[in-house]
Amino acid sequence: MSSSELLRCYNKGCGKEYREEENREGKCLHHPGAPVFHDAYKGWSCCKKRVTDFTEFLNIPGCTASSHSNVKPPEPEKPITDEKPLGLDEVIKVEPPRRKPLRTQPVERPSDDLPKKQLKMSVMESLKKALLKQREQEKDKPAASDGNETDGGIKPGTMCKNSGCNRSYVNESTNDEKCWHHYGVPVFHEGYKFWSCCRKRTTDFDEFLKQEGCTSGSHRWELTEEEKEKKVLCRYDWYAMGNFIVVSIFAKLSDPEQTVVEANQTVLHAHVSFGGSNVFELHLRLHGLIVPENSSVTLSPTKVEIKLRKEDIGKWPSLELKSAKETTKSE
Repeated sequence: MSSSELLRCYNKGCGKEYREEENREGKCLHHPGAPVFHDAYKGWSCCKKRVTDFTEFLNIPGCTASSHSNVKPPEPEKPITDEKPLGLDEVIKVEPPRRKPLRTQPVERPSDDLPKKQLKMSVMESLKKALLKQREQEKDKPAASDGNETDGGIKPGTMCKNSGCNRSYVNESTNDEKCWHHYGVPVFHEGYKFWSCCRKRTTDFDEFLKQEGCTSGSHRWELTEEEKEKKVLCRYDWYAMGNFIVVSIFAKLSDPEQTVVEANQTVLHAHVSFGGSNVFELHLRLHGLIVPENSSVTLSPTKVEIKLRKEDIGKWPSLELKSAKETTKSE
C-alpha cells in the first residue's frame, strides 16, 4: 500500500478520507454511540443534540475525538434461538388451509381521483398552551446561520448535501468528482430501512447509512429552498379499533392553522406543519374503503391522530393497498 494512498474512515459520523502518515489523535471527530430515533427526533446516544431533519442528523458533528480508523465495523450477529431440531419420533401434523368464502358479487373500488374532503379536526387544550409558550420563547430568538459559506465561497470541510454522499469539500477540484447519492427519501417501515429510490432493504442502521448511492451526479454544497423549509420524515403507525382504523403521526407541536388532513373513500392525504418550521407530507392509498364524513383528526402535543371510519367490518391485513406485484411476492 502506498504511503500517500487515501483511506476512508469508518468511524460513525466521520466518513472522511485521510492518509495514514497524517493520522493521529484528535484528527477524527465521531460518535461512539448508537443512533437514536424517538418520536420525530433523531440523534446519537453519546451526545444530547437532537434534530428532526434526516440530512441534518447525518451532518451532526462527532462528539468524541480520536484517530481515524480504516477498519470496517463487524457485521451484526444473528440472534440465537432456543429451537431444537425435530427428533426422529416426532410427528408433524399438516392440516389443509382454510379457504376464505368467495364473494358472490365483488365490490367495485371507487376511483382514487375522486374529490377529497377535509376531515373534522379537534385541538387539545394542552397543545394550545404548548404552542402559546413556544411562540413566546421564539420572539427574541436570533436568526441561525449554518456557517457553511465564507466570503471566498464554500468553506473547506463542508459536507455534500446529497443523501448518501459522505464527501466533504476540499478545493475546487472536488467538484470534478462524481457524486454517488440517493435522490429519494429514507423510509423506516416495519423494522426495515431503505431509500425510496432504490428499495435495497436492511434492518441494520449502520448498513443503511453505508448503502452506496444509486444515482451519479454533481456534488451539492448548499441546501435548496425546499430543504430550508425543513420537510422531514416523521414516524407513523396504525392499528384497528372496532370499526375504525387509527393512524398516528408522531409530530410534536403541530400547528392547527397549517395542518390539513383530507380523504376520499380510498386515499388519505395529510399535510402536517409542526415544531415551528417543519413539514411532513403523508399520502396513503388505503387498503379498504372509509367514510370520510364519519372520520376525524385530533391534534395533541406529541402526535396527530387520524381516526378513519371503515365502510365495512372486514379486517385490514395492511394499511396501504398492495399492488398486484407486491401481493404475488408475499404469497
